[in-house]
Amino acid sequence: MVRIKIVLLLFGLAMAQAVRSDLEVQLDIDLGAQDYQRLNRLRHLSEEFLGYYQNITVRDLVPDGRLPSTSDLQCYADFAQVTAGLASGSLWAYRMFDSWGTIPAGILKGHLKDLGHYDECVAIEQEALTSTIVGKYCLSTLPIQQLLGGGGGGGAGMMMNVQTAVCFPASCSATNMDTLLRRVYQQLLGLELNANQNLVREQSCKTSEREELDGVTIFTIVLLSVFAGAVALSTLYDYFLCEDQTKLPTILKVFSARANSRALFRVTTKPNPNVIECLHGIRCMSLIWVCFGHDYIIGLTSPNINLYDAYEWAKTPFVNVINEGVFAVDTFFFISGLLVAMVPLRAMEKAKGKLNIPLMYLHRYLRLTPIVAVSILLYLKVLPRMADGPLYGNWNFDNYENCNDNWYWTLLYIQNYAADKECLAHTWYLAIDTQLYIIAPILLLLVYKFGKKGAAVVLLFMLGLAAYLFSIMVINDYSLLNGGGGDGGTDLSHYTHTRASGWLVGFLFGYFLHSTRGKSFKLNRPSVWIGWILSLALLCTCIFAMEPYGTGKSKTIPILNEAFYVSLSRIAWPLGLSWVVFACMQGYGGLANSFLTSPLWQPLSKLSFCVYMGHLFIQNLNGGRTRVNTYFSDYDIMLRFWQDFGFSVILAYFMYILIEAPCGGLESMLLPNRRPAPQPKAQPAQVVPELQQSPVDLEKQPEAISPVDDSSQATAPPLETKAELPTNNEKEIEDSS
Repeated sequence: MVRIKIVLLLFGLAMAQAVRSDLEVQLDIDLGAQDYQRLNRLRHLSEEFLGYYQNITVRDLVPDGRLPSTSDLQCYADFAQVTAGLASGSLWAYRMFDSWGTIPAGILKGHLKDLGHYDECVAIEQEALTSTIVGKYCLSTLPIQQLLGGGGGGGAGMMMNVQTAVCFPASCSATNMDTLLRRVYQQLLGLELNANQNLVREQSCKTSEREELDGVTIFTIVLLSVFAGAVALSTLYDYFLCEDQTKLPTILKVFSARANSRALFRVTTKPNPNVIECLHGIRCMSLIWVCFGHDYIIGLTSPNINLYDAYEWAKTPFVNVINEGVFAVDTFFFISGLLVAMVPLRAMEKAKGKLNIPLMYLHRYLRLTPIVAVSILLYLKVLPRMADGPLYGNWNFDNYENCNDNWYWTLLYIQNYAADKECLAHTWYLAIDTQLYIIAPILLLLVYKFGKKGAAVVLLFMLGLAAYLFSIMVINDYSLLNGGGGDGGTDLSHYTHTRASGWLVGFLFGYFLHSTRGKSFKLNRPSVWIGWILSLALLCTCIFAMEPYGTGKSKTIPILNEAFYVSLSRIAWPLGLSWVVFACMQGYGGLANSFLTSPLWQPLSKLSFCVYMGHLFIQNLNGGRTRVNTYFSDYDIMLRFWQDFGFSVILAYFMYILIEAPCGGLESMLLPNRRPAPQPKAQPAQVVPELQQSPVDLEKQPEAISPVDDSSQATAPPLETKAELPTNNEKEIEDSS
């Protein structure tokens, strides 16, 4: 998803850069003194507008060939009040035109928007003779490309989409504004403007008026208030009235922010041979990568004063780190597949091959859905009311209105196949991972009953899917680089049968770790170096293999080559990660192991699901409320990232305390016992030593999973019927998602 959107943006910038170069030449050759004077007159658009319409008539507001309507007459009456206010020196009338933007300085550097003063415009509310005049803020397109010789059609006309802010009475429609501005532009530029080009669109207009709360919004507020009240009361009881924490009632411990925060921020510093500790760091680094890549999309689509510099940025090797952020998702798939194999196989081994499949599915659904459902409500009903601004609502990472029609597909985790427009586009990962989880029992039974032969079947299945991906790219000419994306890009990214490779590699690696548990691999130094070199070579090749191709590069990759890259890189990436995990587990990780196993990752690891679900909420909130122009650079995006990520973690903490932890605790209380039947007393002596020797006993640490997945918990041995809460180490890990 990150790769497709950034490639499309950079492809557009490449076209704009070509147009800019042509226009620079056009300026040098054709732009004479008279044209330059006309251009300067547009820089004082509000003054020219008022000078032209000193004696406005109803006909000035209505397009040629149409009779005035009631709304046109109301617009005329309000506009007459504005001109009268200007004549009498009323401050409110001057504010309406003082809030207008101008032609941006530095158009040929990519400064294409002047946002004016949004708050000054929408704050206007003046009682008139027959009505109340309210300010209406809109973005108007300036036909600057025609003055520069670009024409009004495609090419330059499309890429030089210069916009500036205008402010009119709210009774005036976009059509009224379009008509008024069109005549001013024709007078100032001396050009006949293209009738098909809309200078003002209603979608870009805003007033201070807000919609009333509807039933779903009220329900959302009530739901969150109920959970917040339960958390507040339980926390107060826990803090002031309960001296002995062991005697705190279970239902209160479920909702207590004190108890849940202790579990969240508890870190383990003692080495544990039964825990794959490096998965914490791998998961958190992948989460940061995803959030960082999304911030680049926000930064590229912001009202930058130097947008064309992004074209030069696209030529640097660093752009591959952003474009290939898709591999962070493949990392999540790898971790999920690894743990789906390891934890259930351990449980099946103890239960003699039994696996409670319906309860597995129920557990996973109940663990994921509360956060997903609340996220849909927050994005759809709360986010639009959190702030406002000239770009707010019109400019978003996703069109959350899609949730009105497709929210139920998201709650069923089949939106990637069932809906053309997905509700919360970043939940496509959840859909794919859940669908893979549904087929997991078949694969588990294969490897449990047939061992290596079953693993070979899984391997052939993975290679078959890779071959299918390769085939559809070549046959249908699906490309992610050559100005591509579109339907082909969606086929390559959002469907389970084209994204399963990383998960299946993780599953096979998890089976390998399970079958070799308790064994210690003694490798000499050359072998360790070879392993690390091969691993880093695979990872770096996946990220930088496309460096010679793409936006601004001299080469265009043939579709056959790209098909090889896409299909094989989704296998190569998890293979490289497999060595990282193996080396860290066996003591050959060195600095990488010290970094990835740092206890500091553990709290963020537990919050990662909520961070993933909420980070776009924060990014859209902070990006949409922009009121002034921004500057694009790697450093400025880094500043944006840290503010967005910091608030995303804060939001995730409240989501964890209010929704995730309480719902997880309630589920543990209500679900039947999922733990395998206890073995006879004579057998634990044979089982316990094996567990003590095993380096991968994730029954004790199932929180080390992918950030938006609870694959391991759903198949891990359940809690005891006493329903201990996350103050218990085993429960804390099992409840983490």
